[in-house]
Amino acid sequence: MEDQIILVDKKDNQVGTEGKLAAHQKALLHRAFSIYIFNDKGEVLIQRRNKNKYHSGGLWSNTCCSHPRDEEDIELAIYRRLKEEMDFDCEMRKIFDILYRCEFDNGLTENEFLHVFVGKYSGEVTANPEEAEAWKWMNATDLLVDVKTNPEKYSYWLIKCIEKVLENAP
Repeated sequence: MEDQIILVDKKDNQVGTEGKLAAHQKALLHRAFSIYIFNDKGEVLIQRRNKNKYHSGGLWSNTCCSHPRDEEDIELAIYRRLKEEMDFDCEMRKIFDILYRCEFDNGLTENEFLHVFVGKYSGEVTANPEEAEAWKWMNATDLLVDVKTNPEKYSYWLIKCIEKVLENAP
């Protein structure tokens, strides 16, 4: 059975659930999270999404992003998903929420109430190849410049969030 994601209103109150693909096909507002991990040098860990992802494949994006499952607390989901995607765990804190909507060429739409988290980690990283084709630590200033210069290389939500994330980096 397809993962059920949490549908929400504009105040993040749950209003139902829907299959992940169906929610993106119908452009339904749903709960999601994005994680940005920094190391001791102030670099941010970014990943290039697997080219076979249902949207935004091959684009560079934040360290980890996903949707909490139905009846899963977002504070638990962030740790579960970071471990699944990048094979490490670290302390994280929430820095802001944002509502955004983005339509993709393949007919899918991201319509998210996005919870954004940051953390600090300087150890080993082993990205799950089903999620990330590549990963790298990038100087935060260089990332911001590259996002502005080459936005076509980056996920929509990273572009929307990166300046505010860098203002709140650990």
